[in-house]
Amino acid sequence: MTYELSETPQAAPGGTTPARHGHRLRWNKVPEVTAYFWIIKVLCTTVGETAADLLNEKAGLGLTGVSVLMSVLLAAVLVVQFRTTSYRAGVYWLAVALISVVGTLISDNLTDNMGVPLETSTTVFALVLAVVFVVWYRRERTLSIHSIDTTSRESFYWLAVLFTFALGTAAGDLASEGMNLGYWLSAVLFALVIAAVAVAHFALGLDAVWSFWIAYILTRPLGASIGDYLSQPNAAGGLGLGTVVTSVLFLAVILGLVVYLTVTRKDVAEPEGVARQAA
Repeated sequence: MTYELSETPQAAPGGTTPARHGHRLRWNKVPEVTAYFWIIKVLCTTVGETAADLLNEKAGLGLTGVSVLMSVLLAAVLVVQFRTTSYRAGVYWLAVALISVVGTLISDNLTDNMGVPLETSTTVFALVLAVVFVVWYRRERTLSIHSIDTTSRESFYWLAVLFTFALGTAAGDLASEGMNLGYWLSAVLFALVIAAVAVAHFALGLDAVWSFWIAYILTRPLGASIGDYLSQPNAAGGLGLGTVVTSVLFLAVILGLVVYLTVTRKDVAEPEGVARQAA
C-alpha cells in the first residue's frame, strides 16, 4: 500500500481538538510506509521465527532463558527508541527485529511450555490486540502511524506491534501445523490474503489505516512460514537450509537495506502538516 489519508484527531464539542498526551514532537517516530518498509518487515518476521528457533535449540538456553534474554535486549532498545526525537532507521528496525523474536517467544511459550492450544492463543491474542486498538483510539482518536509523535502514541504503537507479532505467530503455526497446510502452502495463502487486502484498499476503498494494520498482522505469519520453509529439514516439509544460514542470510539483507535507508533517508516522514505518504 503506497498512500494513506492519515486520520486526524476529531474535534471535540466546542471546536477544540482532543489534547495530545505526552511531549509533542515535530517529526514522526516511524518510517514512511514504502516498498522498503514491507520488505524489511517481512524479513524481520522471518528472522524472528528462525532466530527464536536458533537460540532455543542451538544455544541451549531453552524457551525461558531465551525469552528473558531477548526481553531484556528489547527493553533496552525501546528505551533508546523512545529517547530519540525522530525516526532513526537503525534503532527502529532493531526494535522491530527484537520485538519479532519476543512476540514469537510469547506464543511459543504458551504453546510449548504451557500447553495452550493454538486455537486458544490465536483467539486470545486477537482479543488483546483489539483491546489495544480500542483503548488507543479512544485516547488518541486515531490509529494512523503518521501521527506517532507523542510518548503516548508511541507506547500504543509498540504495544500493538508486539501483539501483532504474537498473533501472527500463533495464526501462522495454526495454519501450517494445526491445519496441516505445510509451510509453503501457508506462505502462499497469507500472501494471497495480503494481496486481497491491497485490492480492497486500492479498488474498493477499504480504509487505509485498517488496510495497513491488517496487512501488518498478516506479514507476520507470511514471514514465519517463509522462514520455516527455508530452515526446517526436508522431512518436516522445508528446504533444510537450517536456522543459522537462514537467519544470517536475512539479517545481512536487512542490514544492507537499513544502511541504505540511513544514508538516503528515503523513508523519513514529512513533518506533520505536510501531505503524508502512507501505508
